[in-house]
Amino acid sequence: MKNNQFFILSLGCPKNEVDAESMSFSLRQHNYLFTDNPFDAKYLIVNTCGFIQSAKEEAIEAILDLAEIKQSRLDNDKLAYLIVTGCLSQRYAKQIYHEFPEVDLVLGTAQYDQIVNSIDELEQGKSLRGRLPKAPGSLKHLFQGEQASSDRYYAYLKIAEGCSNRCAFCAIPGIRGPLLSRPIEDILAEAKLLTERGFKEIILIAQDTTRYGADLYGEPKLLELLKQMVIIPNIGLIRLMYVYGDVFSDELIDFIAENKKIAPYIDIPIQHASDKILKSMLRRDTNASLRQLISKLREKIPHVVLRTTILVGFPGETDADFSELVEFVRDIKFDRLGCFIFSPEEGTKAYRMSDIPDEETSLKRYNEIMQIQQEISLEKNRQRLNKIYDVLIEDISEDGLFYLARSYGEAPGVDPSVHVLARHDNIELGDVVQVEIIDYDEYDLTGVSVDESS
Repeated sequence: MKNNQFFILSLGCPKNEVDAESMSFSLRQHNYLFTDNPFDAKYLIVNTCGFIQSAKEEAIEAILDLAEIKQSRLDNDKLAYLIVTGCLSQRYAKQIYHEFPEVDLVLGTAQYDQIVNSIDELEQGKSLRGRLPKAPGSLKHLFQGEQASSDRYYAYLKIAEGCSNRCAFCAIPGIRGPLLSRPIEDILAEAKLLTERGFKEIILIAQDTTRYGADLYGEPKLLELLKQMVIIPNIGLIRLMYVYGDVFSDELIDFIAENKKIAPYIDIPIQHASDKILKSMLRRDTNASLRQLISKLREKIPHVVLRTTILVGFPGETDADFSELVEFVRDIKFDRLGCFIFSPEEGTKAYRMSDIPDEETSLKRYNEIMQIQQEISLEKNRQRLNKIYDVLIEDISEDGLFYLARSYGEAPGVDPSVHVLARHDNIELGDVVQVEIIDYDEYDLTGVSVDESS
């Protein structure tokens, strides 16, 4: 019997996850069968991330693992092919072919729509080794909601590809190309379909969500998109990820504040708080402008949850610069915070910069930021004690004692789940229920379902 099964491993961010789901959907539409067991698959696909050094290392390890599985199948006279896609492929296609003779094909970030034709060619016995990615920047692989995984209760909706900001440390413009926005009507059609399919939360993602539409319409159109999304019948919660402060308008703040359909959750990666370092990073924000924006957000949206990302160890970061960052983090008290250590990436301005803090200093700064945030997180969670929240029930804990849920304050994949004890037995996965927070620690919250009949 002909084996037409494929396995996809997706690494990195939710934007990569959307790309992997698009490939999977396209293959299934052409009678290829998905399997979650790579040992059964004829086609082994790894959708890589290549943004920073740790991501590249994870991708290389995944390629090695799948190469070993491919070899084990060949040893048992079972045909197998290994395909590498995504960001690492776009950056290092020639090196992948050279270092991994087991790889049969490399596809770049503008070639996701070619997965079916490529596998058809492999089926015909063609050798595709050495075929190189084209220039980045394509929306051809994105469907209108049909590809989203049906085994969860939220869906990512990619509204744009690429980025035109050219931050000094970031390789994304070279990997994904400049900002390339989808038409509003396409996004609305996908949001409508996702809603009809029963997804309770739609998460808007792009490299820079707030600049959505600037390339297509001559100015950012996120506000206009949201105005049309919130009136889609029965649409659930809308969540924004990856926003930039320098184009976060007062009108956008007001609209989020006035609309319960939009989660009061803002993911705004500031990267630093020293004006000198921000300028060197080619960021448009300043310490003062960030403080002003966050003050507005908290004034207009009292229950807003703020998430950020910080980069330490950037070239030229002195003790004084780091002290400014520490002061900022202590003052602002972000609800959620992720921290990374700078890694020089080829093709970026920072790759050629000198005066990089040594590894020990950078690690010490990372640990200090994370310790401060742990203390802030504990206090933030304490403030939620005895308060009642609507949560989306998504799973059951491994010990079977708790439901795992999220309120508006928890984004999937990056924030902890709320552990829920049920007071009644009519709770089902996918339900939105009210939960009172009864316990907490530095990161986790525990709640009990509120009996609405009492």
